[in-house]
Amino acid sequence: MQLRSGTGSMTAVLMALAALATACGGGGSGPTGEKPPTGDKPAAGATAGTGADSGKPKGGTVDFDTVFKTEERFRQALPDPESMKGWKPKTGRANVEEQPKSAAECGPDAHWDCTRIANGSVKFEAFGETAYFDIQAYADKPAAGAACAREKDWSATYGKAEVTPVPGVEGHAYYRNAGSLDGLDLIMCLGTVIAKVRLEDGGGSSLDPATVHNLARLFVPRIQKAAASS
Repeated sequence: MQLRSGTGSMTAVLMALAALATACGGGGSGPTGEKPPTGDKPAAGATAGTGADSGKPKGGTVDFDTVFKTEERFRQALPDPESMKGWKPKTGRANVEEQPKSAAECGPDAHWDCTRIANGSVKFEAFGETAYFDIQAYADKPAAGAACAREKDWSATYGKAEVTPVPGVEGHAYYRNAGSLDGLDLIMCLGTVIAKVRLEDGGGSSLDPATVHNLARLFVPRIQKAAASS
């Protein structure tokens, strides 16, 4: 997934994600024969790291004031090869805006992500489908909430997808063709960020909503943990 740098900004961070870079170079983290998570099966790696419940967000609404503006914060939040066993890692990066724009500078007709201060993404492939994880970070919760509302208006023209919500997380899903490739996008608004899971058909995907839900259940706790870290 290509990340766009805003006008007057520069790529201040290209995420190392050392394990990811190694795997992308063919270093033993390719598909292991496991099918990507589908149906009611837990997401690949959902029980990794912090125990059997690590694939589920903690009780209540997922909310935080932490601002995501460092490489380390994105590294912690984005899935890594260890958490995505059975998937082949392809890319991983982050971009920090050198001069982020205010809402006034963006104006009413700007794209919904105009006021972001940073963003990051990773991409994995397996068995004819591609999974993207993306985070758009904002200066505070009001800015993130406003961007989320604008994104929802922007995406309203696409066909709605029925994806089971991650408990405590506001979100919506839709089918969208991008670059001549069909995909299912799940947008989640939590704290100071907008997180997206996109499942894309690479020639063998049914764009199963359950797969997207399972990937989101893996993603959300990582974002929570990154937000809580010092």
